[in-house]
Amino acid sequence: MAELNVVRLVLVDDDPLVRAGLRMILGGADDIDVVGEATDGRDAIDVIVRERPDVVLMDIRMPRMDGLVATRQLRDRGSSARIVVLTTFDTDELVFTALREGAVGFLLKDTRPADIVAAVRRVALGEPMLSPSVTSRLIAVATRREDGSRQRTAHAMLARLTDREREVATAVAEGLSNAEIAESLHLGLATVKTHVGSVFAKLEVTNRVQVARCVHDAEPVSGSWNRAPTRDTT
Repeated sequence: MAELNVVRLVLVDDDPLVRAGLRMILGGADDIDVVGEATDGRDAIDVIVRERPDVVLMDIRMPRMDGLVATRQLRDRGSSARIVVLTTFDTDELVFTALREGAVGFLLKDTRPADIVAAVRRVALGEPMLSPSVTSRLIAVATRREDGSRQRTAHAMLARLTDREREVATAVAEGLSNAEIAESLHLGLATVKTHVGSVFAKLEVTNRVQVARCVHDAEPVSGSWNRAPTRDTT
């Protein structure tokens, strides 16, 4: 039987009841091991450097050092931990700041327990995770335009892609995971990962949020590039 790939997780929150609840929810999963906890950003840095977790659930509003500063400092130190902000606050500024500082996910504390578990697993595999309400607002902000220059730029960037890569880019913009894209486009998972990598390279981006922004910027002027998916056996 294949060995279980266990996700090492650190919880960071100044509320002991929140940490206890998260530990109960996540510690019950066979493939998640809560290896440490911290009550503020300063302690979090020490715990994360020591334990080297795969994923961190990071609160924002904490004493001494908040989660955004801690996230930035961990990024500057070259930490490989994937940080998911888990908070009750969901203002646009917090979302963009968290992503800019290096977070790969943004979840609200009213997220269903099963969805938090799924988010940890997804982030551990290298995919970003945003609450649905955050995703829709992020796209709304990304699609606001002062003039047509961004549309033209996005359209030119998407013109670099093959038909299949455009389909993959569109699916990424819709928030689909690699596995969901594979099922939707009838492709193998390895093929999807290859296409996603190619999309990143050709669009000169580093994450899926940037792909979504490019796709949504181009849509009003480019009904021609977004073709219907075709079956591909590659």
